[in-house]
Amino acid sequence: MGAGTLVERLGITFTEVSRERLVATMPVAGNTQPYGLLHGGASAALAETIGSIGAVLAAGPGRVAVGVDLNATHHRAVRDGLVTGTGTVLHAGRTTACFEIVVTDEQGRRVCTSRLTCQLRDAPPA
Repeated sequence: MGAGTLVERLGITFTEVSRERLVATMPVAGNTQPYGLLHGGASAALAETIGSIGAVLAAGPGRVAVGVDLNATHHRAVRDGLVTGTGTVLHAGRTTACFEIVVTDEQGRRVCTSRLTCQLRDAPPA
């Protein structure tokens, strides 16, 4: 997905994609802050990636999704392994889509809770 993009650089891999639920993993290694903990920005980028893909699916053909609000609450530190983000649709309307994304560690403990809201628009002419 997107060679040369942040998704590739962070090592994000999707394992489940549907209009109602998206799941992706990301390694902690390479995505840490100077103290060796998972960087909060990496968790936020994982959440935004999951929610954005979900919003594009909600938008439908000929439409695009543009992020307008992302929030993230960080609950616990992670030093190694994989984290998993699970995004579920909270609202998918004609003009907006909103997703909750929960990031967990390998033991299933909540690491971060995020919400992404996207505006849904017609795609610009090619």
